Amino acid sequence: MDSSTGWTTRRIVGFDTETTGVDVRTDRIVTAALVIRAGIGGLSQVRTWLIDPGVEIPEAASAIHGVTTEHARAHGVQPREALEEIASLLAASMSADCPVVAYNACFDLTLLEYELDRHGLPTLTERIGRAPSPAIDPLVLDRALDRYRPGKRRLGDLASFYGVVASGELHAADVDVDATLDVLGALVRRFPELGELTLDALHDRQIRAHYRWASSFNDWLTSNGFEREPADLAWPLGGRYAPPTELLVALVERARRAAVARPVAYGA
Repeated sequence: MDSSTGWTTRRIVGFDTETTGVDVRTDRIVTAALVIRAGIGGLSQVRTWLIDPGVEIPEAASAIHGVTTEHARAHGVQPREALEEIASLLAASMSADCPVVAYNACFDLTLLEYELDRHGLPTLTERIGRAPSPAIDPLVLDRALDRYRPGKRRLGDLASFYGVVASGELHAADVDVDATLDVLGALVRRFPELGELTLDALHDRQIRAHYRWASSFNDWLTSNGFEREPADLAWPLGGRYAPPTELLVALVERARRAAVARPVAYGA
């Protein structure tokens, strides 16, 4: 990846999906949006997709994003067509060291990998020749930078906390991406050291930050007797696309050493 700083004023791509559910392994993408900006605060160029996922969209999911099975079948494009366009644009951006910003990136990027595999298309990892990077996840950053703030950390919660006014109703993919980019801008203004890190360093520190959060969360689940699937320790890809444990631990250790060498507020 490009090691230069100044990423906040360069081209940046936001990404979000709305889906049939929350299982990255089995659920499908229903809508997706890419938002391109020339810097965090630049004007938005928006590309959206409505997809016929080929399966029933549960009523609970439709209640969130507003897309019914009937509407998707009547107006959506076939998954293979949309997935190829989305993956091509994301891979081209990351290959050019243009950061892809996604809220809870591990969900969207991992789900996309499963979808690409499902439809016989090259994954992002295969297209780029490495794990998808650089990626920026405002959720991971907020958890690391303001670790002890009480309350939920859904996109709407962070938008409210950072004074971001959404351009429309959240849970529309394009609206969510714009809000995500604006939350990232607010994070950089509050924690300017983020903008001073290289994309390499920022990506690595998010790997470590997510690992620390997920480890702590899983310990909390165990100690409180909750019987649910633990959080994936890897970021920005989980499931079968996560790196081997040995590599993940090595990446976390590399980020720890970098944080010690440059002790800024984030990731120390």
